[in-house]
Amino acid sequence: MKTITISTNNREGLYDITREVETIVNQSGVVFGIANVYAQGATAAIMIQENWDDSVQLDVVDFLRKIIPKGQWLHDAQDGNGDSHLKAGLVGPSETIPIIDGKMGLSTWQNIFFCEFDGPRNNRNIVVTILES
Repeated sequence: MKTITISTNNREGLYDITREVETIVNQSGVVFGIANVYAQGATAAIMIQENWDDSVQLDVVDFLRKIIPKGQWLHDAQDGNGDSHLKAGLVGPSETIPIIDGKMGLSTWQNIFFCEFDGPRNNRNIVVTILES
């Protein structure tokens, strides 16, 4: 198990962590298995999404803003981030990627993204667990 720590600079956004996860997979020496990527935090998530250009990532954030708008949830009375919790719960805290012949089994157009829904934050931790099959 390894932990990736990143900083985020926006309240909401997708941050590409593919290269960091790839480094951990390569260092593990596992030829066949799985990599689990897990966002620690109740207002963050992990998503596999298209990497070709930023439009899909921007569309994801825009879509989630539209279906889960800020400022109308019971939890907002606590700390104003009820929408962040709902977005994180909808997307989910983790993704599992197969390791095939020592490499992540992502397609050409897939990357791994950390989803920030309550930033900016100086330290966001992502736990990567490698299991050999």
